[in-house]
Amino acid sequence: MSSALPTHSAVYEKLHHKSQGSWTKQVYVPIPGAQNRRLRILAPNMPSWRQIQGKLPKPMGRKRTLLLICFACTAMVMTVMLFSKKVGTPEWPDAWPGDPPTLVFRREDLQNIFRWEIASGHYPSRRSIPKMIGLTEPPFNPALPAKQRNLPPSRYRPPPTLVTPNTDTDTLGVGSKRVYLDIQSFPPSVAYPPRPVPGSVADMDLVMKHCDFSENKYVRDCLEVLRLGGGLDNGQRSRRGKMDDWKYIYMEEANGTIQIPTSTEEEEDEYPYPVRRPLAPDEIDAEEDPDAGLTKKRGVDWDPQLTLPPPIQHTPSAALPTPCDPDNPRLFHMFWTGPFTDKPYLALLSFLYTQNTGIHLDDWPETATVCRPEFWLWINPGPAAAATTTSALSDMFEQLKISPWAAPFLHPRFKDVIKFKLWNTTEQLDGVSEIKDEWRILQDSLFNSGGYVISVKHEEESSGNETSTKKTDDDLINRTGSTSASAYDRLSVILSDMARFVLCHRFGGIYLDADTILLRDWEELWGWKGAFAYRWSRLEKYNTAVLRMNRGSALGSFLFRTALKNGLDFHPMTVSRYIADAYLDGLLLRLPDALFDSAWLNTEYYQRDRPPQPYFTEFADFFDTPQQNSAAPQALGFNGFFKGAYSYHFHNFWWKPFDLIRNWPDLGSKFAVGERMARAALAGKNLTFNAALAEDDEELVEEETVASDKRDLDWASVMKRTFESYIRGERPNMYGEWVKFP
Repeated sequence: MSSALPTHSAVYEKLHHKSQGSWTKQVYVPIPGAQNRRLRILAPNMPSWRQIQGKLPKPMGRKRTLLLICFACTAMVMTVMLFSKKVGTPEWPDAWPGDPPTLVFRREDLQNIFRWEIASGHYPSRRSIPKMIGLTEPPFNPALPAKQRNLPPSRYRPPPTLVTPNTDTDTLGVGSKRVYLDIQSFPPSVAYPPRPVPGSVADMDLVMKHCDFSENKYVRDCLEVLRLGGGLDNGQRSRRGKMDDWKYIYMEEANGTIQIPTSTEEEEDEYPYPVRRPLAPDEIDAEEDPDAGLTKKRGVDWDPQLTLPPPIQHTPSAALPTPCDPDNPRLFHMFWTGPFTDKPYLALLSFLYTQNTGIHLDDWPETATVCRPEFWLWINPGPAAAATTTSALSDMFEQLKISPWAAPFLHPRFKDVIKFKLWNTTEQLDGVSEIKDEWRILQDSLFNSGGYVISVKHEEESSGNETSTKKTDDDLINRTGSTSASAYDRLSVILSDMARFVLCHRFGGIYLDADTILLRDWEELWGWKGAFAYRWSRLEKYNTAVLRMNRGSALGSFLFRTALKNGLDFHPMTVSRYIADAYLDGLLLRLPDALFDSAWLNTEYYQRDRPPQPYFTEFADFFDTPQQNSAAPQALGFNGFFKGAYSYHFHNFWWKPFDLIRNWPDLGSKFAVGERMARAALAGKNLTFNAALAEDDEELVEEETVASDKRDLDWASVMKRTFESYIRGERPNMYGEWVKFP
């Protein structure tokens, strides 16, 4: 069952498998005309072929060259014959290349989705709306500054058609003026970068300009723009000259309520933003198909027209009565299943080290000008397929209390910024209005990854004569957490694919995979109100390891209704198809992976001629830094780790400790109980919480010396120790702020 998952599944991506057998190997061949790109092909693995040749009789061995040529020709012929056959299911005609279509909404619904998102300020971009959406009138965009445009009056323009216009459609900015910021540290405070300006916004159009892999932009260059434009250089700039082109962070001026202009036919000659009259019924060609060019999902009817709430009023942060926008809550979401380990532990520490949580203050001031973010860690207490019990919430907190890795975050100092939430699949799906009345039809196939369904049956439904299969299935279904590459909790990964969309649509905010650590303040990302994920390495697909969506948005409604008609499949590759089939790419921006996953391209043999710092050729380098590069972690520290990126995604490795030598929470005397329990467990002792509470450190732990530590520390160890030393009060955070405990 586990081996039948599709090859593009997130399970395999996170395992970082090498897709090569013993008789073949991957070879990367330069592509003419495509700088720094490689074509990946399978070639014979010569050591394996030599083993065969060595076993051949001598006369045969002398003809090995001819035999290899014959074998290669035969393989090519068989390959051509194989792919010339109809390998898909018979219901899909050959005229539809690739994956079958997923679209269930008509063009009118897609237009309404675009209009709603734009009117709500969720499209602060100058990107054009695809012509296939069919908008014949440029919509007013309150998230873009007003800009004069000289358009000819409507009588000089060809009339719109019912199907689609001839070109893409631009939105018309009617919003506040943007002031781009020069963010720097000034003497004498130059040791640490300044916090981002409250309410600032990242211009994603400029980020794409400097970072888009499709435009041959390097991750290294992107990170330089991000750190200089974000003021992370701490006044240590080596560049000279004006850097206005690298200023990607701006503030919207407060200009009160935005007034959407209107016009009449007589005013069109004077007003640069004409409003085109809708076509009269007798002007519409009845033979034109309003959905021409759209390919509906086979075998289903068009979904009923979406009923959307009124658009949200876009208000610049400077005009808000409070620092926090109620329509844009600053919530980080993370999903976790199984025993609490060092992975969510480090994610939470990185949140405290980088975000403006206020733990460096005695109390959060009522007059604060900053919106305080929160981190909601959603915990599924048992196996992903198990039902939630009535005592699940209390049991969850009891387990957190005795967990060495989780207990520190129950300290009162963190109660306002870190909150543990109980995940209940039934409750969460019932909370999504778009699917609450229909999702139970698919309850036996909820674990759907890339179209492959892992069926979860009740014990009484299982066949008694399939003992070995049942044992394997039970191991997969009852697994909690991943202890190795072979014992991987696949159901939890699949459940998390759906959970991230549920949480963002219900509550708003940003979802982070648990194999993520934060590297800088996300203030300007919160300011950009559009939805986003990031690019799947070299592919023009989404990776939803980071996902931003607005609460109750039209885009969210589209995704849930579409997913319902496609088996509730939320695998990122499938979501990429939902978005592409509907031409809604602009509403879920595909940000460059340099912002959140800076090593990914290097691990796939791209941009190795000019890699970023640090240079990882595989994700395992984070945990086991190669010896020739092992001086960098200690010499450069946190500031030398993909500086400029917002986060780092280490792609799984749940079973790999961050710090093998000190594999326990090292947070100082305030959290000594958890440390004692973890140390005792490593020593093979079973120390209960109450016993650890009464233990004396001197009796339990031998005196440590620096000689017992690992000589060359890996990047993962350095990052863990950096975050822990901040909580111990031995160093400030990345912005020079010292933690305070009451």
